[in-house]
Amino acid sequence: MEKFISLTTTAVPLSIENIDTDQIIPARFLKATTRDGFGENLFRDWRYNSDNTPKDFVLNDKKYSGKILAAGKNFGCGSSREHAAWAIHDAGFKVVISSFFADIFKNNALNNGLLPITVSPEFLQKIFNAVEANPKAEIKVDLENQIVQIVASGEKEAFEINAYKKVCMINGFDNIDYLLSIKDKIKEYEAKRA
Repeated sequence: MEKFISLTTTAVPLSIENIDTDQIIPARFLKATTRDGFGENLFRDWRYNSDNTPKDFVLNDKKYSGKILAAGKNFGCGSSREHAAWAIHDAGFKVVISSFFADIFKNNALNNGLLPITVSPEFLQKIFNAVEANPKAEIKVDLENQIVQIVASGEKEAFEINAYKKVCMINGFDNIDYLLSIKDKIKEYEAKRA
């Protein structure tokens, strides 16, 4: 995985609540076993008509861009498909900000280098307002200090993250990489037990 320490970028506002994993990546696209290529079908049924012509949807609106997806409450509910996190990451997003995430989606995201940030409903609305008023408005995510900030106004809010997952994201570790990074400590512990 890539290391993630901080990010300052624009955001795409998707203020819909209760977005489930089948809306994120429809089941008919789950045939691949690698993580690549899912981004093109992210929100497929919301983005395209059956004849593949684009719909009026925020991901098709060229005025919005960036590596942050700001989403409504209860993001990633529904089935436990890991492909939802793959699709969002493959589409170029590094962060999803919402006021509530489904637990399985949140864990899948963290395991795949996608940072899910939970903020208060009030702060999420401030992000939506800032981005909708100015699509070039930047959001800063500081993982080390666990702060998300609307750059123009300076408004910020702290967020929580599992300490282990934070270490993994900052160092670009998956679970195996983390174990390898503490291999000497494991050997030392095992030697003391013998």
